[in-house]
Amino acid sequence: MNSFDPAVKWERHVVLICPEVHWNTGNIGRTCLGAGAYLHLIKPLGFSLDHKHLKRAGLDYWPRVRLFVWDNFTMFLDNMNPVENEMALFSKNGKKSLWSMEISKRFFLVFGSETKGIPTDILKKYPDSTYHIPISTSIRSLNLSTAAGIALYETLRSVNLANAWTSN
Repeated sequence: MNSFDPAVKWERHVVLICPEVHWNTGNIGRTCLGAGAYLHLIKPLGFSLDHKHLKRAGLDYWPRVRLFVWDNFTMFLDNMNPVENEMALFSKNGKKSLWSMEISKRFFLVFGSETKGIPTDILKKYPDSTYHIPISTSIRSLNLSTAAGIALYETLRSVNLANAWTSN
């Protein structure tokens, strides 16, 4: 039995604050397209959106990515108006495990840059919305595109969209 109800409106948004590596962003864009999610990039970017490596990572899908580029995080907040329970900020020091997320119909997954993470002032603004992806002590962190994919698909599992896409 398929529990997916197409009448239920859901939105998934992946937000990258100051991404530095073009191929991570390209891979995340491709994942967002596959998941039906939006991609938001917060400037400054560490690459040009016209960069051939970005397009190669996103393959021929890049032009179809639902992409928004914002000059800063405040502009993103002012335009998208996410409320606190619609936000999950990912940091290796996040308070809660990804598996404890309470996911709303409209949900924003926020990630920082590859080398600096999410700026401290943003983390302080959402102290109860910080999450981590559990990993072994063998590594410091996951690759940004891997982390974004894990988190995004975890939110989709909650609405069982995978069954909707494969049960035609």
